[in-house]
Amino acid sequence: MPVPVNRFKQMLAMPGPVLQGLWVALASPHVAELCAGAGFDWILIDGEHGPNDIPLIAAQLAATAHQPAHRIVRLPVNAAWLIKQALDIGAQSLLIPMVDTPEQALAAARACRYPPQGIRGMGAGLARASDFGRIGDYVATANDQTCLIVQIESRLAMDNLEAIAMTPGVDALLIGPADLAADLGFPGKADEPEVYEAVEKIITTLAALQKPVGIMTLDPVMIELARQKGARFIATQSDAGLLAAAARKHLAEVRGEGIQGGASSY
Repeated sequence: MPVPVNRFKQMLAMPGPVLQGLWVALASPHVAELCAGAGFDWILIDGEHGPNDIPLIAAQLAATAHQPAHRIVRLPVNAAWLIKQALDIGAQSLLIPMVDTPEQALAAARACRYPPQGIRGMGAGLARASDFGRIGDYVATANDQTCLIVQIESRLAMDNLEAIAMTPGVDALLIGPADLAADLGFPGKADEPEVYEAVEKIITTLAALQKPVGIMTLDPVMIELARQKGARFIATQSDAGLLAAAARKHLAEVRGEGIQGGASSY
């Protein structure tokens, strides 16, 4: 019996509507399960800025297994030992932050795959990913269903964009506009014209290379830009942002107040 088909990787390879996603950062299996059943194409369980570790991520993967949204896991660093653990607990799609060079991209790609394509350590019989050894040909089929997404968040990554994109084993790229803006000299100001121009350049370059590209942003202008230029997958909010906006909106309603701007608009 082969490993389950990675539907997200499959959909990225085909033309179709933009795949809509939601960032999940509250480190709660209940919240992750709720979000995964809300109708999004994918959710991102955030281990970089969310207070997540491997056991918490494993609990969220288990809690959301029956829901339709595909689960992507963002790790805090590009480290082979951590990539190995994330795959063993059942993640099929990984987002690796701060990938600036093709060498870093290749290291992540090799960490995601069993030999001879990579260096992922054997031990599938102990892993949730193989149903604890009950998927007999897990090792033989896992490489094809693993999806590696690398995050473009710096001027250096932009300089190396084509080389990163064409690195064997890199399946897709995702733009991090906040860190990109900071590296371009606009910390906290991702709505500067120079940042829009950089995002447009990244998307059009990758679209020309026929490489799937995504973005996470609350900015409606950047969302529309990404859609128009060919982004394949987009996240426009987070669980934390939605909860904060709903709480503020509810309080204003019961107090009879108007709603001021902020995280509720995206």
